[in-house]
Amino acid sequence: MTVRSGPPLLDLRNVTVFRGERPALDRVSLRIASGEHVCILGPNGCGKSTLIKTITRELYPVFSDDSSMTILGKDLWDVSELRSRMGIVSPDLVTERSGDATGRRVVLGGLFASAHTFPHHRVTPELTARADAALERLHVAHLADRPLREMSSGEVKRTLIARALVHDPHTLLLDEPSNALDIAAQLQLQAALRTLATGGLGILLVTHHVAEIIPEIDRVVLLRRGRIVADGPKASVLTQANLETLFGVPVELTARDGFFQIRRSPAPVNRAGRAR
Repeated sequence: MTVRSGPPLLDLRNVTVFRGERPALDRVSLRIASGEHVCILGPNGCGKSTLIKTITRELYPVFSDDSSMTILGKDLWDVSELRSRMGIVSPDLVTERSGDATGRRVVLGGLFASAHTFPHHRVTPELTARADAALERLHVAHLADRPLREMSSGEVKRTLIARALVHDPHTLLLDEPSNALDIAAQLQLQAALRTLATGGLGILLVTHHVAEIIPEIDRVVLLRRGRIVADGPKASVLTQANLETLFGVPVELTARDGFFQIRRSPAPVNRAGRAR
């Protein structure tokens, strides 16, 4: 990890965000340095999507005298400018109307803060070259002219990463990146993310899958019921006790070659051979 000088990527202090009548984030304080590699880990419903939408300015915290929020040192952002500084990889970027768009058009969409290009966008040869270079960086240049609907899930994911990288962002924000990917596609995605992380790009991974945490991520934040319950070095945070508390079930934790895996512990068996 290369922590850059300058303002932190993210600085939340006592931030509360409501979804409906209940707080989805409840007085959360979190500081992430520029260039840092961090994973936000938590079960479904813990507030991860709310945190992402708060960072991308789709949701806003409630006002409080003791709360504040800055991104790269600023509390006010033009949303399109912010999204050019932070490459966002989210399944929300793919809609039913995106299916006919080619890989190149999807990547170009990142330069216009849209899902893909539309007739009113002015696409110059320079911008096309940037899009093609981003696809090449992810080793998917062959997808430039292929419609999204004809791609595999893994190809779509790498195209979305290329889209996030096309404007040379400060940090890559990944929302559950391995969802719907088969094993081969997961391995390809891991390799791509490891290359990006070692190349100096900041990585902020938001997930409920421990297996998605690449070795280059050295800090893990555990989020449960809208609150941070642990935050620190990966080796000290990813413990069996912490993960059992986080997910609310007995688990078995293993580590190999810098990756972690968990599975639910089998239920104890009584003398009659029945699970207790």
